[in-house]
Amino acid sequence: MQVIDSVVRALVQARRNGLAAAAAQTLPDAAAAYAVQDGVALEFDWFGEAMPRHWKSGGPSRSAVLTHAPLPPAGVWTSPADGHDWPFHLRGIEAEVALRLGCDVGPNEAAGLELATASALVDAMCVSIEIVDTRWSDGLDAAPLAKLADLQAHGALVLSHWLPFEARDWAAQICRVTIGRQRAVERRGTHALADPLFVLPAWLRHATRKGRSVPAGTVVTTGTWCGILQANAGDRVHANFPGIGSASVQL
Repeated sequence: MQVIDSVVRALVQARRNGLAAAAAQTLPDAAAAYAVQDGVALEFDWFGEAMPRHWKSGGPSRSAVLTHAPLPPAGVWTSPADGHDWPFHLRGIEAEVALRLGCDVGPNEAAGLELATASALVDAMCVSIEIVDTRWSDGLDAAPLAKLADLQAHGALVLSHWLPFEARDWAAQICRVTIGRQRAVERRGTHALADPLFVLPAWLRHATRKGRSVPAGTVVTTGTWCGILQANAGDRVHANFPGIGSASVQL
């Protein structure tokens, strides 16, 4: 489809020259946006023949259609991370909890997966910081499908130390975020989906939609607890989830 090719070219050029691209042509649907994701990944050979090992997944509510994006491996960092020389246009901060699969998941397992059984697939969790960024000149005001095509406005992902997954009272979970000299932000039980595990059925059905299995060890970050906070170059960002851990990145 010509529009898909056009959006792929615009995003590839923006990543190569470091300049934001003009507003994208209108994509017809989410399938086209995901095709753009695949086209950009192929152009840069982010994954080769392998399945992506890091993903983001989420949505604003349980009634919304969840969206997903495979994440370029060069932008996945271990906390404490240093991102001061990364070519960001924006530095939006999302404090999240990432989950790691403890087993391979194929299309058949994904098709029948429900929230009640999803925890059996997860062997570990950690605090993560997603740095939100965009390749579009209209930034986060870009059309939703344009943002989805651009890896759902992804810039980089910071992962803290892993600990064994265990059931938690997510409604009571506290999240604290500090950014540079800004006043600290604290939230309690504010995950939009109420439970980070909620993304697993939709994400795994998406990831296996072409008939391939998602391997054990694959990581998905599951959505923000603090909205999108704004950081600047030079800021140090720290996210703490008591009982789970902390992550930090120097911008």
